[in-house]
Amino acid sequence: MTEQKEQQSGAVRLEPETVHYSIGSRIRTYFLTGLVAAAPIAITAWLTWSFITWVDDLVRPLIPVAYRPETYLPVKVPGLGLIIGFVALTLLGFFTANLVGRTLMEAGETILDRMPIVRPLYKALKQVFETLFSSSGSSFRKVGLVQFPSPEMWSLVFLSQPAGSEIAERLPREEEYVSVFMPCTPNPTTGFFFYVARSDIIELDLPVEAAAKLIMSAGLIQPNGGADTHKKLSALAETAKVARMSRAAKADHSEAVK
Repeated sequence: MTEQKEQQSGAVRLEPETVHYSIGSRIRTYFLTGLVAAAPIAITAWLTWSFITWVDDLVRPLIPVAYRPETYLPVKVPGLGLIIGFVALTLLGFFTANLVGRTLMEAGETILDRMPIVRPLYKALKQVFETLFSSSGSSFRKVGLVQFPSPEMWSLVFLSQPAGSEIAERLPREEEYVSVFMPCTPNPTTGFFFYVARSDIIELDLPVEAAAKLIMSAGLIQPNGGADTHKKLSALAETAKVARMSRAAKADHSEAVK
């Protein structure tokens, strides 16, 4: 009677569908969850340990056997070479900053300047390290967008220094050019280096670390949640497009007036 009344009144019961997961599916899910949790910790620990071991192997031969801790202890003390290297570099920087240290550095550089093969290599490396570790420099501290490899396709780039006078004088436009580095995915240590007019660059309020994560993950790790960033980038790209069309229209008008 109850079923007939329910059919007559048109009432339909919707029971929730029960989803049954197989044992293999659950094991796979648990395994991937554990891998995601453990892999970053394991890789970080391995890289840290490899670096400490590498520094220890470099510094240990310079320490007399009588002063090595493993001479008196049954095990090696990891990190001793790293500590000694840090202290040695700090003392070297302290002495170099003084008058005597600067005099010795200038004397050493004078000797290196007389060596035909070593001189260009030393000067290039010194300039690179001074630029990278300079607190007042602006190299690779800003992120931007440029159209590459074709129009309406935007690529992330790291902004470096403006073009020097020797290069700027031979570039077509009479405006400021900036040297940029466009890293490749997923290895950001390789890429392309070129000069771009500053007006063709969309500068982003994005940290270099976040941009590097975005490049290495091929867009999987989006900064600031992803959705809002996509809207901002689209708006910036549209603004750049309008500015470029306006520039082209002005150039055509100037040619027509001539």
